[in-house]
Amino acid sequence: MESKATNQKNEYDSNGYLTGIQILDKKQLASALQNYSALEEKFGKVYTQYNLHNIHLENTWVMDLATHPQVLQTITAVLGPNIILLDSRFICKYPASDVPYKNNVAPFVAWHQDIRYWGFEGGSVASVWLALDDVDQENGVLQVIPGSHKQGLLEHRTSTVAGNMLTSNQEIPEHLIETEKAVQCPLKVGEMSVHDGLTVHFSEPNVSNRRRCGFVIRYVPTTAYPVDDPDRPRSFPATVLVAGEDNFKHFKNNAPSTFIKTF
Repeated sequence: MESKATNQKNEYDSNGYLTGIQILDKKQLASALQNYSALEEKFGKVYTQYNLHNIHLENTWVMDLATHPQVLQTITAVLGPNIILLDSRFICKYPASDVPYKNNVAPFVAWHQDIRYWGFEGGSVASVWLALDDVDQENGVLQVIPGSHKQGLLEHRTSTVAGNMLTSNQEIPEHLIETEKAVQCPLKVGEMSVHDGLTVHFSEPNVSNRRRCGFVIRYVPTTAYPVDDPDRPRSFPATVLVAGEDNFKHFKNNAPSTFIKTF
């Protein structure tokens, strides 16, 4: 009988994503929601919708989410035993009643591949969405094209539709996307999805009266290394070795002094 890790690896390699993975129990979820609400109150919702970037270095509770045993169990299953936390960000699509739309345009995320924006080679990126709210079609669920990670890096161009949340404002041209194969990845609060950096994906606007908030975490194997690419200029100030050993030292280990690696 194949193990859970083997099954996850096979499914991930075949489809380019996993979804519906239970992570947070009731106590952990209540704590995360309370802590996130404190950030909303401190900074305001206009700021927290996209600007809580790499705060795992200063907030123990955020690092605890990024190194949750159930999260790392899945990440090591699909990427291997030696893992670096590359980057993290909270992303929230608030209803218009909470955060009025800029120029009256509802924000969305255009079709894209994550690795288009990450200046490294030598390994793939795995992108986690850890749901702090229920996610469904009405409030902007993630949609993926299964198997699209096998196509390699596709052309990206400047988006022609207003409201794209991607900071580079890029999108994959429609003629390169098999939208008829799109699969929705609804999540219950406390669940996560994870997709390969080459998996084509997007999410529509939140047209509900509910928040759609999640913690996005990017991981790479220690074999990955940064490259000097003017088309993908990136710095990696918040990398942390979170699983296994790093025999390559391509990224600095910025782990806080209080962090104890347990995986």
